[in-house]
Amino acid sequence: MNQRFDLTGRTVIVTGGGKGIGKVYSQEFAKVGARVVAADIDGAAATAVADALTAQGLQAIGLATDIASEESTKAMAQAALDRFGAIDVLINNASLMSALARRSWLEIPVEEWDRVMADNLRGMFLACRAVFPAMKAQGRGKIVNISSSRVFEGTPNRLHYTTSKAGVIGFTRALAREVGEFGITVNAVAPGITLSDTQVATSSGNYLGAHLAGRTIERPQYPQDLVGAVMFLSCAASDFMTGQTMLVDGGKSMH
Repeated sequence: MNQRFDLTGRTVIVTGGGKGIGKVYSQEFAKVGARVVAADIDGAAATAVADALTAQGLQAIGLATDIASEESTKAMAQAALDRFGAIDVLINNASLMSALARRSWLEIPVEEWDRVMADNLRGMFLACRAVFPAMKAQGRGKIVNISSSRVFEGTPNRLHYTTSKAGVIGFTRALAREVGEFGITVNAVAPGITLSDTQVATSSGNYLGAHLAGRTIERPQYPQDLVGAVMFLSCAASDFMTGQTMLVDGGKSMH
């Protein structure tokens, strides 16, 4: 294997790592030899993912983590250090989306707007702050933030979610400039609508079918389609790349 792509022995924290796309990230990183911390607000789901991986002889732990809580994100980072001795990669995947009703911006309750911003932006901010001391001390680190193709399409009816995911891109660019001197890169991946278990459970067939229109690659997108881009941004092959956003949507939007 080209060493630039080798993730063996790297400690990777995946927020939202117990369900949906995050579960797939946890599984795939473990399969290539990474030591995985699956952190999820659903602690039972995170533990189930980790237990299944360890049963296969892979290295993983599952944690109940509320990314909107500073105390919880600090505990997440400490648990990773206690178990594996390092934090090499943070995948900021957790966000509030599938539970949100699709509705006009005029119908979004203010409390729901605030909750989306707390999970999708404050949570990412707190997770980054929690892992930064360890990354700074070791002189390297990879932060991969998950945005959304909705930002490029202007997809309506979840204005708070789309706005939060636009914020991910600005956050990524600005944080990259603040932490680059410490050997830490910060990049983002913007997925198109992806047929994860949580997405399928909350979407009609007509809605999912409509999002195929305009794709250059004319098929549904699956969680596995995102793994390569996320892994690339997590390994040494992308060491001279920071502040960037990779759009992975089958060529629907191009930038």
